[in-house]
Order: sequence, then structure tokens, then C-alpha cells
Amino acid sequence: MDKPLPTLFLSHGSPMLAVQDSAAGRFLDGLGKQLPTPRAIVVASAHFTGAPTHVGAAALPHTIHDFGGFPPALYELRYPAPGLPALAHEIARTIDAAGIPARIAPEHGLDHGVWVPLLRMYPEADIPVVSLSVDPRGDARAHVALGRALGELRNDGVLVIGSGGFVHNLGDLDWRHPDASLAPWAADFADWMRERLGSHDLDALADWQTRAPNAKRAHPTVEHLMPLFVALGAAGEAPTMRHLHQSHELGTLALDAFAFE
Repeated sequence: MDKPLPTLFLSHGSPMLAVQDSAAGRFLDGLGKQLPTPRAIVVASAHFTGAPTHVGAAALPHTIHDFGGFPPALYELRYPAPGLPALAHEIARTIDAAGIPARIAPEHGLDHGVWVPLLRMYPEADIPVVSLSVDPRGDARAHVALGRALGELRNDGVLVIGSGGFVHNLGDLDWRHPDASLAPWAADFADWMRERLGSHDLDALADWQTRAPNAKRAHPTVEHLMPLFVALGAAGEAPTMRHLHQSHELGTLALDAFAFE
């Protein structure tokens, strides 16, 4: 591979992203074709939480349907991508060598933060996938450091993805108006984040919980934003940001996607 792969942050939104026609879904349908084909994919997912960092090492990871109340057809979907245990163990050793405790998860499958976007990007499910946990009590700096430990993977044909949500407040979803404009408080938070990502203001981003407007409302819990910091860290010291996609659903789910390289 001539140049390192970018790292990605993808907002996966509702599990219905796997089957619904939507702006975010159509974006993901084309994204895989725009990238060099990776030899493997590592996904830090908001729905795989654990401390210390867990690395999925199943040779044939099962598809996890970690959601409820959706149409039956969604539970019949499978994403039968192989795992890559050798890479998982290599990642665990690399993370541990960076001073970040790591643990192998030998039977962990692919949660919907992993398989839903990958089903749209790589529907053939023929690229090995390794999942990575985020710490639901962690902070941005710790997740940037985790990403930094993964940085060399980009030079070895491995695509590093953080899968979460740019604004993620399920309690304020506007189910009556699914096409409603993004709520002003959510838009203010998203705008602040976009500006800081664009200027690579790591100090401000690291303190997003105290400095970003409406931070607590945008993320009542932090696990959906932590994958962004993993992707940011994996791209190196001063990466260039490309804003790949911007859409929203249900008034409070901002579905932005970014590449860092």
C-alpha cells in the first residue's frame, strides 16, 4: 500500500441503518469503494464497553443483535466476516506495551456498532474484522492515547474505525417527527465539535465535557463519543480532518462521519 490508510469515525445511529434508505446509509454504501481495500478492519465500538481495553479475538465472530423493539427482519441479518486472532493478539500486545492494559476477548462477536456500518460499506463480509472496546467511564485523552497505540496499523493495510454517534441523546429523540431539524442545543454542540476537529484543537477536544456547549445533553453517557477519539489518535500527531458526511435523524441524532489522515 503506497500510503497509510485514513482512520474513520462513523456515526451508526439506529440499527435500522442496516436496512433503511437514508442519507447516512447511502453515504456508507459508497464509502468502501472510495478507500483502498484493507487487509483487515479494527473497529472501536460504542457498544463494546470494558475496562481494561478488550480486543475481540474470535476466529469466526458471531453477529450480536444487541437491541430490542425493531422489525423481525433485522434480527435475521448476519455479518459473517471472519476474525483475525493473530492481529487481535498483536493489538493487545501493542496496547499493553504502550502502558494501556489490554485483555483478549476470545469469544466476543460483532455488535451492531460494528456490523451495521460494515454491512453497508463491505456487504460481501470478506474482510477480517477485529473489535475493540471503549471505556464507558474513560475520557478523551485516554482514548486518544489508545488510538495512538494503534497508529502503525495504518501502515500495514489495516483500517481503523471508531463507530459511535456524534450527538447521541436517546431520551430526547423526536419520534413524532423523524425528519425534524436537528435541535438547536444539538446543533450548537455539533458545530463546536466540527470547528475544533477542523482546527485540530486537541486541548479543547480533550476537555469537551466542560467546554463544549450542551455537552451533557448531547452525550448523557460518553461511550458514543469515545470512538471518535480513538480514530483521531490513531491518525497520528497532527492529522488532516476531512468531514465526510453530515445528516441527522429524529431531531437529536447527529450522524457525522470524518476521516483523519
